[in-house]
Amino acid sequence: MEVGGEYTFDAPREMVWEALQDPDVLGKVMPGGQGFEQIAENEYAGILNVKVGPVQGKFKGNIVLSSLVPLESYNLDVDGKGAPGFVKANGAMRLSDQGDKTTMMYEGTARVGGRIASVGQRLLDASAKSIIRQSLDGLNEYLKVQQAVQVTTEAAEAAGASPEEVAEAVSAAELPEYTPPSQASVAMNVAKDVAGDLVAPEYRPIVIAVAIMLVVCLLCRRRGT
Repeated sequence: MEVGGEYTFDAPREMVWEALQDPDVLGKVMPGGQGFEQIAENEYAGILNVKVGPVQGKFKGNIVLSSLVPLESYNLDVDGKGAPGFVKANGAMRLSDQGDKTTMMYEGTARVGGRIASVGQRLLDASAKSIIRQSLDGLNEYLKVQQAVQVTTEAAEAAGASPEEVAEAVSAAELPEYTPPSQASVAMNVAKDVAGDLVAPEYRPIVIAVAIMLVVCLLCRRRGT
């Protein structure tokens, strides 16, 4: 399986780079992220709880970064396994300035095995693209919130406020908070994206409606247990 594309963040390159190096941030923005930690220099471990269609279960994996060029690029290797199977992947990422925004170019290849491999190549490709997009969208929303906090902080500091007063100013500003997506919303977005890629336009509303019904049934079953 091959993936690749580009994404433009509404934030400067330094802020994007710092977020990509922060395991706490990655754990928040990645769909199903249940905790990431740095276990060695440029090496991270984490858990993803995947619940998308027939692929459900936890993946435990390691991410190793290499060939780092600060604020610009790095390569990465991913090794994950769990009940749904295993994933081994490698890729590269590069950042570039676009005015006050930042564009990421990324590409990679992945090999999967186990139950996840039985899903089908086209469905797997479409699902992977959807999850990547949702992860990048989540990171972008997180960065927007951080920028708002930064602007408020800098304005208070420029006015000569003390650290305590700066904290009060940020709190009083009632800035938006980043809320990670729920498993249900992630699954629904994957269903919509897969329908867009694999299903003829006249049948997409039916597929999406069925997906909504399945998500509702799952949520009702969970509340009943």
